[in-house]
Amino acid sequence: MREEEGVPLAGLTTMRVGGPAARLVTAESTDELVDAVREVDDADEPLLVLSGGSNLVVADEGFPGTVVRVATSGITVESADLCGGVMVRVAAGEVWDDVVARAVAEGWSGIEALSGIPGGAGATPVQNVGAYGQEVAQTIASVRVWDRVEQQVRTFSSLDCAFTYRHSIFKAHPRYVVLDVLFQLLPSELSQPVGYADLARQLGVETGERVPLADAREAVLQQRRNRGMVLDGEDHDTWSCGSFFTNPILTASQFEALETRAADRLGVDGPRPPRFADPDGNVKTSAAWLIDKAGFGKGYGLPGPAALSSKHTLAITNRGGAKAADIAALARRIREGVREAFGVALVNEPVFVGHSL
Repeated sequence: MREEEGVPLAGLTTMRVGGPAARLVTAESTDELVDAVREVDDADEPLLVLSGGSNLVVADEGFPGTVVRVATSGITVESADLCGGVMVRVAAGEVWDDVVARAVAEGWSGIEALSGIPGGAGATPVQNVGAYGQEVAQTIASVRVWDRVEQQVRTFSSLDCAFTYRHSIFKAHPRYVVLDVLFQLLPSELSQPVGYADLARQLGVETGERVPLADAREAVLQQRRNRGMVLDGEDHDTWSCGSFFTNPILTASQFEALETRAADRLGVDGPRPPRFADPDGNVKTSAAWLIDKAGFGKGYGLPGPAALSSKHTLAITNRGGAKAADIAALARRIREGVREAFGVALVNEPVFVGHSL
């Protein structure tokens, strides 16, 4: 276990903002991770658990307590058969895209559409990470955590995780620190049915068809590159937290009100807000559409230091030299602009540390 003081957190996050940690502890094994968290809790000091840093906007003042950086590793096949699938246990600190690449190479189907997503494997159940028609909730068998309140290791079945859209029990309750995740994948050289129309078009297939795993992965990576969603140190469009706002889920009456506001603003013959079915009978619409139609197009805010991506309206980016305060100010401007234009309150996806919207 490595300990350091005064380490700037900007270099440990994909948004590249954030002041120093009073203390940074890097845990390279599960035992070290549990010991580090328990030590901080026993001392009743502030704790921030950090993995890939892809979903954090840390304040310019930094963090006044201990940051525990999860650097654990290990991908272990626990069982494999045609009936039960391939049970793969992944340490929380594993780089998520490396896990997906391994699955594609091994012929494990179920997470190929989640290629290119930054961050650690342990963060995926927290956010119920999803893209292009897949969510990790579809393949997670269980999650092993350290319970900071009960001071013990616990295992949550998939049902116990309370997965919903970009949410889980782990996001709702910071008492749980993810140690590893058990995935149940299918032994197959083919992807799961392609559920995203743009992806199907790129692959030259109909929605619902299956394609070779490697083809699906490359198509997803290309889609993400087109949107500036694959990390690239030379491309400021990727200096971000990815999608900054979640897609709003509205009741039927709220969506009708949105349609009315859209018609008033864009004309009765103008574009209509996208509408997607929600499992609970509500309506999901597009945050990117709302942002764009509220007047915040691609590249809004350029030359920066904080601006929307020139490739995608849903990503707030650091153009070089941005502070956390710059990122927050732009996010507030966009959130309030959408509320004023359409009456919809956008919810930020990244976690704010030491400040808020």
